[in-house]
Amino acid sequence: MSDLKLISVVIPLLNEEESLPELHAWIKKVMDEHSYSYEVLFVDDGSTDNSWSVIEGLQSVDPNVRAIKFRRNYGKSAALNVGFEASEGEVVITMDADLQDSPDEIPELVKMIKDDGYDLISGWKKKRYDPISKTIPTKLFNWATRKMTGIKLHDFNCGLKAYKQDVVKNIEVYGEMHRYIPAIAKWSGFTNIGEKVVQHRERKYGNTKFGLERFINGYLDLLSINFVGKFGKKPMHFFGLFGTLVFFIGFAMVLYIGGEKLYYLNEGIKARLITETPHFYVALAAMIIGTQLFLAGFLAEMVSRNSPNRNNYKIESRI
Repeated sequence: MSDLKLISVVIPLLNEEESLPELHAWIKKVMDEHSYSYEVLFVDDGSTDNSWSVIEGLQSVDPNVRAIKFRRNYGKSAALNVGFEASEGEVVITMDADLQDSPDEIPELVKMIKDDGYDLISGWKKKRYDPISKTIPTKLFNWATRKMTGIKLHDFNCGLKAYKQDVVKNIEVYGEMHRYIPAIAKWSGFTNIGEKVVQHRERKYGNTKFGLERFINGYLDLLSINFVGKFGKKPMHFFGLFGTLVFFIGFAMVLYIGGEKLYYLNEGIKARLITETPHFYVALAAMIIGTQLFLAGFLAEMVSRNSPNRNNYKIESRI
C-alpha cells in the first residue's frame, strides 16, 4: 500500500465520458489550491462509451488517478463498495461523475470530518434543479427514511458525502443500499452523523441513469435495511414475538368459542356448530399464521447462528 493520503475521492460512473475531464480538472484545482495529498478513484460501472479510455488518458498525466472497471454494470452500490475497499485516504469523499456535485465543497467537508469529529457528513441539496416529478417523491422518501431510521438528514441520497476512513472500512454497501449509507453506518456504530448544505448544479452532459422505479425499490430497501439493522442478529425477537402474539389471539378465540359452546350445551340452549361460525376460521387462521411466524423466526435464528459473520462485531479500539 502506498503512503496514506489525506483524501480519497471515490467516483462511481456509468457512461460519463464527456464530464470526466472537466470533473478531474476541477478536483485537481481544488486539491492543489489547498495542498492536499489525495487520490481520485474512478469506478467504471460497466460503461459502454469511451469513459475508460478517458480515464486512462487522465491517469497518464496525473499519478493521483486510480481506476477500477467492472466487466458489466452492477450498480452504484457495488461501485461504491469496491471503491471503499480500495480507498487509502484518511477522509473519503464520494461524488457523482455528472458534474452536479461541486468539488469546491471538499475543503469544508474535510474540515468537518477532521476538525469537528464527524463520522459521516451527508450533503443536502437544499436548492435543486430537478423536475417536480423527482423532487416531490424525493421529499417523501427522505421524510420516511428520517422517521424509520431516526437520523435527522434532509437528503439521504445525495451523492456528495464525506467519511472517516474507519466508516468505509467497516460497512458493506450492496444491492441498491447506497441510498441508506447513513443508516448502514449508524447500525455499525457510527452515530456522529451530520449534514452540510451543498450546491446542486444542473446536469451539463448526458442523461440521468435513474428512473421512477428507484422510488419503489428505495421503499423496499428501506424496510430491508431497517429490519436487518435491528433484527439481523436476533430475528427470533421479531418473528417469535409477533408469531406468539398472533397464535395466542387465535387460541384465546378458540377457548372463547369452545367455552360458549359448552355453556349453551349445559344450559340446553340450541347453538350452531362451531365450524359454522366465521370466528372459528379466523381463530384457526390466526393460530396457523402465528405458528408459521414462530417457525420462520426459529429457522432464521438457526441460519443466523450458523453464519460465518455471527460474531463479526465492530471494534473501535483496543488497549
